[in-house]
This record gives sequence, structure tokens and C-alpha cells, in this order.
Amino acid sequence: MPKTIKKVGVLTSGGDSPGMNAAIRAVVRTCAYHNIECIGIYRGYQGMIEGDFKEMGPRSVNNIVNKGGTILKSARSVEFRTPEGRKKAHENLVKAGIDALVVIGGDGSFTGGLIFNSEYDFPVMGIPGTIDNDIFGTSFTLGYDTALNTVVDCIDKIRDTASSHNRLFFVEVMGRDAGHIALNAGIGAGAEEILIPEEDLGLDRLLDSLQKSKASGKSSSIVVIAEGDKIGKNVFELKDYVEANLPEYDVRVSVLGHMQRGGSPSCFDRVLASRLGMKAVESLLEGKSNYMVGLKEDKVVLTPLEQAIKGKSEIDRELLKVSDIMST
Repeated sequence: MPKTIKKVGVLTSGGDSPGMNAAIRAVVRTCAYHNIECIGIYRGYQGMIEGDFKEMGPRSVNNIVNKGGTILKSARSVEFRTPEGRKKAHENLVKAGIDALVVIGGDGSFTGGLIFNSEYDFPVMGIPGTIDNDIFGTSFTLGYDTALNTVVDCIDKIRDTASSHNRLFFVEVMGRDAGHIALNAGIGAGAEEILIPEEDLGLDRLLDSLQKSKASGKSSSIVVIAEGDKIGKNVFELKDYVEANLPEYDVRVSVLGHMQRGGSPSCFDRVLASRLGMKAVESLLEGKSNYMVGLKEDKVVLTPLEQAIKGKSEIDRELLKVSDIMST
């Protein structure tokens, strides 16, 4: 028989993403709506180990729906990976009277929650927060839409100077293991080529494509590269290779870096966070545990945490075709 939930703890873990604050707000206010307490856990699992807790009510989350980052902060916790660390965390939760956890983060954060549940039978619900959109069980993760808009805006500005100087720009975006940002932002910004970890374009094909672009009359080109693409050791080595083989190109590199994580969340991310935060709390109250809340076909669904961790998000093959045709 599921235990009665009277107090829910919420934390953010791993890399921050726009929409995390909106999700915290949704969790806090859903708890208030159902007359249960909500405790904010600062600095993720490390804060759980150190007992860095603060009671949160509806007014404590005023004016955060529009803010990037996370008011609860985030931190990597080496100690939580040990049985001793998790024991300290559990003791603090029990001492504070916390009955269940909402974990906002990525697969690493979910793995920590799953292990913690297996050891202490502690109810855990996950909300996917990562700009990479690389978690199985949801079409969109918190922050992905905002990051896309940020990247497209940056590429639009880069194209202005590329056109003015007849240059080739390599624009590196985040995506160590997944090319969702690069593929979608590349199409949205009209990139001539898109390099992602899931597809090995190869150096010869890249050179051939750039030569065709030049021959077709294009005076400038944008190539969007996911940081995890394997075509070269890094984007700067790729730049040197192209310059050596296509000396007619004036090549520049722009690494967008952490600006992709920041900024005010888009309306889509704010609404998504609100829907997922509400569902997470209400699922816990229904006695559910070890699930991730996600969005599939515009419906909020539950995916077992183990599947969310082990499953692989697939790249949209149709978008690859769109990219090829649009770059003609």
C-alpha cells in the first residue's frame, strides 16, 4: 500500500536549463493546491547530503516563471555516488519529514534517484531538464525550445557578417551525444551543412558540399556542428582542414558555448514546465514512483525512470532529408 505523502522535496541537478524555475514553481504551487508541504533542496543531491533545505510556499516562487537558471542552484555530487553519502541524504530527508522527491534534471540525476529509491524505497519522480533533448520518453525536455531559439538568433547574426565578408563560418552548438539542437537550429537558420553525432558526413563529402555551394553562387556559408560530432577532433581542426583543402574559403569559427543554457525561457518551455511539474506531484499523490513525466503527442505521459535512463532518443530522419533538400 503506497504511503501517504504529506511533504515533497524538490531539487534541480546536473546542468541548468531554462524552464527549471518554472518547474519548481509548478511543483510548489501544486503542493499548496493539494494542502501538502513543499521543501526546496538547494544544490541538488549535495544539498540533500548537507541538509540544505528550505520550506517553500506559493509566494516564495513569485516572479520566477520567466527566469533562466535555477533558484535552487545545482551541483555535481561525488559523495552521493557512495552508499555513505546516500545514507546521510536519507537521514536528512527523514529528519525533515520529507516523504517523496521530485528530481528536475537529466539521465545522471535520474540514475541517482533510481538508486536512492532501490536502497530506501523512497518515492521519486523525475522531470526532464536538459537543453540537449536527449532523454527517452519525451518529445521535449525543459530548456530545449529556448536553446533552439537562442542558437537560431545567434546564427542569424553570424550570417550577417558572413555575407558581408564572403566567409565560411563553423558554428559549434551544444550536443555532446545528440544532434537535436544542431539539426533543428541548422534548418531553422538555413545552414548549408549540419554535422551531428548520429550521422557521419565524412570529410570528403563535406568538402564536396562546400565546393558545390561555391560553384552554385553562394558567397558565404554556415556549417552548424554539434560538439559531439566525430568528423574531426574538434571544430578548430576541422577549420584548418578545410582551409588547407579549399584555400578559396575564408573560414571562421564561433563556439556558442554556455550562452545556449541561459536566458529567459520561451513560452513553450514555461507551459511545458508547468504541465510536467503538476503531473509529477499528482503522480506521487496517486502512489506512483520511479517515473519520469514527459510529453508525447502533446499529452503528458509517464515513463519508468529505468527506461528514460537506458532508452535512446532518436534523431528525426525526416529532418535529415529536409536539411539536405533545403541546403541545395
